[in-house]
Amino acid sequence: MNHLLILPILLPAVVGALLVLAARHDSVLARSFAVASTVLMLGIAVALLVLASDGQVRSYALGAWPAPFGIVLALDRLSALMLVLTAVLGLGVLLYAIGGWDQRGKHFHPLFQFELMGINGAFLTGDFFNLFVFFEILLIASYGLMVHGGGGLRVKAGVQYVVTNLVGSSVFLIAVGMIYSVTGTLNMADLARIVPQVPAADQALLQTGAVLLLLVFAVKAALVPLHFWLPGTYANAPGPVAALFAIMTKVGAYSIIRLYVLAFGADAGEAAWLAAPWLLPAGLLTLVLGMTGVLAARSLGQMASFAVIGSMGMLLATVAVFTPQATSAALYYLIHSTLAAGALFLVADLVAERRGAQRDRFAAAPRIAQGGLVGGLFFVAAIAMTGMPPLSGFIGKLLVLDGVRASPHATWFWALILSTSLIAIVGFSRAGSFVFWKAYALPAAPGYRPDGALSFVAVGGLLACLVLLTVFAGPVHAWLELTAAQLYAPAGYIDAVLGTAQGVR
Repeated sequence: MNHLLILPILLPAVVGALLVLAARHDSVLARSFAVASTVLMLGIAVALLVLASDGQVRSYALGAWPAPFGIVLALDRLSALMLVLTAVLGLGVLLYAIGGWDQRGKHFHPLFQFELMGINGAFLTGDFFNLFVFFEILLIASYGLMVHGGGGLRVKAGVQYVVTNLVGSSVFLIAVGMIYSVTGTLNMADLARIVPQVPAADQALLQTGAVLLLLVFAVKAALVPLHFWLPGTYANAPGPVAALFAIMTKVGAYSIIRLYVLAFGADAGEAAWLAAPWLLPAGLLTLVLGMTGVLAARSLGQMASFAVIGSMGMLLATVAVFTPQATSAALYYLIHSTLAAGALFLVADLVAERRGAQRDRFAAAPRIAQGGLVGGLFFVAAIAMTGMPPLSGFIGKLLVLDGVRASPHATWFWALILSTSLIAIVGFSRAGSFVFWKAYALPAAPGYRPDGALSFVAVGGLLACLVLLTVFAGPVHAWLELTAAQLYAPAGYIDAVLGTAQGVR
């Protein structure tokens, strides 16, 4: 049995517990454990990516209990990709946080590890019950990170975040119960096998449960009209935490791709492509609202939050076409938007730390320390987030435009993507003008001690990943095309999970 599959979950769980028990009063030890764990996690994720690149789906049966009765993990190209993306973003955020952010409250590093555990578990799990469990781990850890350092606005936004997600969790249980009452299984692969056999008399209950699940995942992905929690939560969260949260919305997107291609795809009979009529208009509307919010934002953090909403709209509208070509384009854009959003939130924090009472608001303030370097980082992050050439956002949007050409809604896609890109450019230009250009008419801000190099290394590292994504766009997209092809041929996933009781095939 290849135990490598469980390590992305087991490693942060063990290290998080050790940090609580043995290193909570020693910041140097806590930082050492946290960095070592995250670097090792990145190495494991890369090894799993290499393993999955042979096109074989592998399953891991915990306790050697056979699926669908036992707990099962499943590794394919998509889950391996998400593990690597999580580890890269997590390492960048952690390096930024240990510059001082981690000392502004208690238990940052254990919560950070438990957050990574929940994210990795959601990407690897093969059944709904454990997807719910990992969602709850995410919720608990992310709330602790959200209120790290305290503050009234932060606590208020955190409460709204928790309440919204608790309601989503309740709907999750109701939806899973409805699906289980019809199919008798919570295993995703087994569900894909049973759904085509569900009689017409039970279709209404099955499809209602599936739509409710889509509603839950839409909350996680911040789709309109369920996006309301995200701007306040992300804009008021600590900068490094908001950057880590850039992967959180992708958990919702991953769940939609996984479930509605695997179990409710072409072979699902009456329930085939159930999500498409709901997902497509919601995605396009989310794109418009998010990029309009970028133009109307009053602070860098708020602007970055609306940019995340807009990018999720484009991502999920592209997924809603449900073709391999569109999905491969969406996955490329998913990688780009996650890294770009993470870098942008960190840049917003660099600005906020230097502008005194004005923080990151769009208001006149003195020139900031290291303003040229911070401004340069913002300029690169803005180019990436708006999808301007030459970075990967431009390539991602070209791939999306090409991927949806065969869709009957292609005209809407092209019109909305191009127009919202222009809106985003205007919004980011306005932000740069307020924060950097107009500041040069005022004297420099006194009394600020510039950050050490580690903060800039973290931001620069994420932006460097975008440069690499641009340079190697061809090989990366070719790999993603194979990933999409594997998703749309679910027989391999079903056979790997249900065809063995001994763990890995």
